[in-house]
Amino acid sequence: MLLSLVQRHEPAVPAIVPLIPGAMSTHPVNGNAAQALTPDSRPTRSAGTALSADTTRHSMDLTVRHATTYQYPTMVDFGPHRLMLRPRDSFDMRILDTSLQITPAAHLEWIHDVYGNPVAIATFSQMSDRLEVVSKLVLRRYASTLPNTYSNSRQSHFTPRYTDGERIVLQPYLSPATDDDGRMAEWMAAVLAQAPAESAPLTAVFNAIHTGFGYSVRYEEGTQDPITTIAVKAGSCRDLAWLFIEAARRLGYAARFITGYLHDSVGPGGVRSTVGFTHAWAEVFIPGDGWVEFDPTNALVADPNLIRVAMARVPGDASPISGSFVGPAGTSAALFVGVEISAAEST
Repeated sequence: MLLSLVQRHEPAVPAIVPLIPGAMSTHPVNGNAAQALTPDSRPTRSAGTALSADTTRHSMDLTVRHATTYQYPTMVDFGPHRLMLRPRDSFDMRILDTSLQITPAAHLEWIHDVYGNPVAIATFSQMSDRLEVVSKLVLRRYASTLPNTYSNSRQSHFTPRYTDGERIVLQPYLSPATDDDGRMAEWMAAVLAQAPAESAPLTAVFNAIHTGFGYSVRYEEGTQDPITTIAVKAGSCRDLAWLFIEAARRLGYAARFITGYLHDSVGPGGVRSTVGFTHAWAEVFIPGDGWVEFDPTNALVADPNLIRVAMARVPGDASPISGSFVGPAGTSAALFVGVEISAAEST
């Protein structure tokens, strides 16, 4: 008997290359790609060093290699897969080169999704017991023009002063996507009551999540509801980002979910590092400054080591790889994920 099994490959699944032998696990139907090497390991700065860009230059040339492999116990048929692995070119990040290698061979059609993200639709004509997707990006990441320590004065108003035109465009990102029966409001009220008087509400919530919530290794599918994250006071990077986004929206800010990579540019002893992680964070639209990155997991704001790939209103719309396969009932795959980011001097 054949049964169509849909597998969702969730964003923000950190892993380090080289792959560790034997570090593998299976995922259930609709399983979470968090069953990678070190599922949802907290992307953190190297011991004794700050996670920051090289301040002696204005840009970094980076090569990102992101390999995802699904190993099945038997031959399976693959349905269409959506690949969100190519960033959009912009003034703060130039895409110099890209390549995508897929095994078994696939036919690719490129589209822009509703958010404007580049998406490759892969279709397959042959069965296999292995699916491998290797994305390679060469990019130039420019340092932010915003201050390293984001000023409270830039977000001093409890309700942002968006223009009428901005508010029309931002409406999808202003409306909360979860129904919390007032429990989110209670938590936010407690956070703001305990915050220093000079602290802007958005900063207070950001700091409360970073300092007050633990980082959890989760094998469950998808992203936690913010109320669950508040209840357990822990979550993965995507959970903490989603909580911050929903809180920011309740403060009147437009906020969206971002997936991409985190580059730890300086390793132990000050040497250059090739360590990279898949990661998730938030962007908030600040009047006068536009979309600004906020990473509550690592307390990073407008940091060039955050390499965005895709953006969405809700986490489920920004999965790097999603698709389906047809095989015997109960079939599951072992998953391997590796990310390597190498930096070179700009020319």
